[in-house]
Order: sequence, then structure tokens, then C-alpha cells
Amino acid sequence: MLTNVNRRRLASEAMNQRVLIIEDEFLIALDVAETIESMGLKVAGFASARSHAMQLAAYADIALVDVNLSDGATGPQIGRELAEQYGITVIFMTANPEDVEDGVEGSLGVLTKPVMPHVVEQTIDYAVANRLGGLAVVPRELKVFRHNHS
Repeated sequence: MLTNVNRRRLASEAMNQRVLIIEDEFLIALDVAETIESMGLKVAGFASARSHAMQLAAYADIALVDVNLSDGATGPQIGRELAEQYGITVIFMTANPEDVEDGVEGSLGVLTKPVMPHVVEQTIDYAVANRLGGLAVVPRELKVFRHNHS
């Protein structure tokens, strides 16, 4: 019984999580946003470069970050700043996972593009659980960084 109460509390907190999408390919960003909204979560905004990402940071809890953006390979730097300065749970989504294979301080892990919608859902579920102290299965497609201490 206690588990159900705890699960319900976690579920209601989980629904308040806002996801920032940092991606310079608009159609990919829209697909990801559709998946997130279908889960009942809110999209905090879209950014295709560092300056806009930092403007939106205060409104986000979780960020999906591409490595190569319209202003260059700024994704790792953005991810580090989002985690350190705003306490955002960062997940990289990139066609070049080797660019972040050593991990980026404060980030959760990396997904290799293309990423199927069900993988985005599982990864967001895992990120929410990680933030709120709940339990969730690590998606097979997510390479979790070892040094993550969030």
C-alpha cells in the first residue's frame, strides 16, 4: 500500500518536470517534443545554440542536448553549464556519441541518433526517476556516464 502512495506522489511530481530540447535540426526537435508531450510532460522550450539554451535554462528540469549545434560543437559545454549552474538533468542525443564518451560532468548519459520515440520515453522516465529518487529501468540504448553524482 505504501508503495502505491509513494508511486502516486512520484507520478504527480514527475508530471511537473519540464524538458528543454537543445537540437538544431527542427524536425528532430519537433518529433522529440511530440513524444514528451504525449507522456504528459511539458516542453520548456527549444534551442539550437548555446545563447538561447542558457536563456531557457531556468525553466527546465531535464535537457536533451545534441552535441553539434548551429554554433558548433557546443553541446558538451552547454550540458556542463546546465548541470552545474541550474541542476538540470542532462542527456545527450547525438549521432557522434564518441564526442562525449568520457562523460560530461553532471550529465546522465548519451543516446545515439537516430532515437526512436519509445527510447526517448524510457530515457525521460529514467531521468525523472533519477531526479526524484524513484526507480526506473535504464534503457538499453542509454549509455550512462559513470561519474554522475546527481
